[in-house]
Amino acid sequence: MSHMHITSWVAAIVLLFIAMSMLKKGNQSNYKMMHMILRVVYLMIIGTGTMMILSIDSFSNLSAGLKGEYISKVVLGVAIIGLMEMTLGKMSKGKSAKGMLIGLAVVFVLTVTLGLRLPMGF
Repeated sequence: MSHMHITSWVAAIVLLFIAMSMLKKGNQSNYKMMHMILRVVYLMIIGTGTMMILSIDSFSNLSAGLKGEYISKVVLGVAIIGLMEMTLGKMSKGKSAKGMLIGLAVVFVLTVTLGLRLPMGF
């Protein structure tokens, strides 16, 4: 399941950059299509992430610190999806999204680091 999860968030990052380049070129109709495909990939990310969390057999037996780390990973993952949407929203309005992209990169690195640190990481 983790392979499908990783594949879906890598696909989301690729689609994000494709959608951003379409916006910069002014290709509005293809951008909208790409944005809708990206939203479907968000659903895949959320679905596979939920299935991974639910597959932890002894979640109730985990220490409080480890439960907190899993919950933090979920919150950071949802924040990444939100930052991706806000980045495209700002760009579609013609505003600078540099700050959103920096925030997205920071949260992404934190999420991947935390995900690899957790027992299901590798």
